[in-house]
Amino acid sequence: MYKTIIIGTGPAGLTVAIYLARANLNPLVIEGPEPGGQLTTTTEVENFPGFPEGIMGPELMANMRKQAERFGAKFLSGWVNSVDMSQRPFKLQVEGLGELVAETLIISTGASAKYLGIPGEKDNVGRGVSTCATCDGFFFRGKKIIVIGGGDSAMEEAHFLTRFASEVVLVNRRNELRASKIMQDRARGNEKISWNLNRTPLEVVSGPLGVTGLKVKNNETGEEEIIEASGVFVAIGHTPNTKFLGGQLTTDEAGYLLVTPGTTETNVPGVFACGDVQDQRYRQAISAAGTGCMAALDCERYLEGAH
Repeated sequence: MYKTIIIGTGPAGLTVAIYLARANLNPLVIEGPEPGGQLTTTTEVENFPGFPEGIMGPELMANMRKQAERFGAKFLSGWVNSVDMSQRPFKLQVEGLGELVAETLIISTGASAKYLGIPGEKDNVGRGVSTCATCDGFFFRGKKIIVIGGGDSAMEEAHFLTRFASEVVLVNRRNELRASKIMQDRARGNEKISWNLNRTPLEVVSGPLGVTGLKVKNNETGEEEIIEASGVFVAIGHTPNTKFLGGQLTTDEAGYLLVTPGTTETNVPGVFACGDVQDQRYRQAISAAGTGCMAALDCERYLEGAH
């Protein structure tokens, strides 16, 4: 029986582990198939405080993990298939590990960026393909970049990227956009944004130094063309990793876990959520780590009150 099991090892989960381990609560952290979360696909992180020269994403996550282990956090690798929250202690069915039992649970499983699934896309993540403008926009100063998508997040990313890029080309496979009118108007009013609508992305084109462009099909004429660019930002949304919870926790329409405002408490007492799994607004390593700290303190107080 564990006092706390933490599911997920991004900046949120690892921060929880550091705090709870230092409080002598011996947390168990369950790592999924992508330990370290989205930061492991980011090459350089320049906006995490304390690293004036920047730090590589995987290195930052490895350091956080070592810090948690130093204080006694235990790590196991496995895929959580299901969780029974109907009564305490909570029971987890974990592939490869069997049943695990815990008094409290921290859900920090993050959200996965949606990809198009076209050739050259996944191979060039970190070499010009990105899903986070605020993380990577700075690296494209004075360059031409492409944003793929037609929703609010695509408009927002395109608008943000004009701070750095010489030109931002917005590619959407339909003629009309899903984005709200206010976001569309803002993007259309930005002279650095050009539009390539009714184009289906076919392939991310790259050379030895990374991305060189995007091959698209003109849906009206059927012709294929290559739009030259140094970067391709895929902005078609994120999927919060909550399926395994089987609907036991309250979520919004998009599947993000809902917490009591100002806390990390879910609708089930003793279950806390932190990081991108409950945050579709900020999605930064530092804000995820901040909610990880909150979850650890909320959990600690809950355990003190429960005994």
